[in-house]
Amino acid sequence: MGRTTYVGRFAPSPTGPLHAGSVATALASWLDARAHGSAARWLVRIEDVDRPRCVAGATEAILDQLQALQLLPDELPIHQSARTARYEQALQTLSQAGRAYPCNCSRQDVLQALARAGRPHQRHAEIVYPGTCRIGVAARARSAWRFRIQPQAGSATAAVSPVLDWIDRRLGRQSQDVSTAIGDFVLKRADGLFSYQLAVVVDDADQGVTDIVRGEDLCDNTARQILLQQALGLPRPSYLHTPLVRAPNGEKLSKQSGAEPVDTTEPLAVLNAAAAVLGLQRHAGPLPDALAAWVRAWACLYNPGPP
Repeated sequence: MGRTTYVGRFAPSPTGPLHAGSVATALASWLDARAHGSAARWLVRIEDVDRPRCVAGATEAILDQLQALQLLPDELPIHQSARTARYEQALQTLSQAGRAYPCNCSRQDVLQALARAGRPHQRHAEIVYPGTCRIGVAARARSAWRFRIQPQAGSATAAVSPVLDWIDRRLGRQSQDVSTAIGDFVLKRADGLFSYQLAVVVDDADQGVTDIVRGEDLCDNTARQILLQQALGLPRPSYLHTPLVRAPNGEKLSKQSGAEPVDTTEPLAVLNAAAAVLGLQRHAGPLPDALAAWVRAWACLYNPGPP
């Protein structure tokens, strides 16, 4: 039986136009799809589920930048902000299965609980939820909802392990014990907004995404997303996490660190810089020739197999 038709995606958050780091991710995702042959599909999804962080006009700017770079999706983009009912449905499925529960803890409550337990939070480290509300609390109008990593005793999935192993196509074998590294994580915030973790898992499944290519900084999210896939009975995509574009101080280049939007009036220069980050040789152009050469080089690097 043949492989399911390849479906990849680039999923920017409209908190500003694309910068050098997000262009490198977009190029890698597009190249991976094109390296899988003419039947492969490449999608763009606007991840605007965190609406307070979205910037007016950013979605249009991102789509214009992609068009200038000739990284064109095979279908019209979808927006997470239009899919709230679908996320609520998934949350109810998890709740009915005993895998989601309300949580009334504030961030300060969690930090104080960790301190009392002799596990003070380290700066820049993940805040590991101590399970305060796991035993059961009454849901309030502004309760958050968390994912129960370890199923309840006696349930059909009680033997599920919180230790996840997976193979990343670039980084190799990966493993994470979500219970000790993260704890029960948020699915829906107290302000009513759904978390990235739940939204991305539901969206990838609904869009038939088979292969996820994204920045290495998101690798840490993979185990949580696999747990959600298992709990919701969804297929597990393949993962490839790409090198990051870094600022002069060595930190990841991001909008939060003041990364400037890329100027796409010279698209070949922008894509040459992104290609170099991905380990591909610069190309003199023209742009269609450069893209075709990088598709061939990508296929050699990551050996996607027959389309």
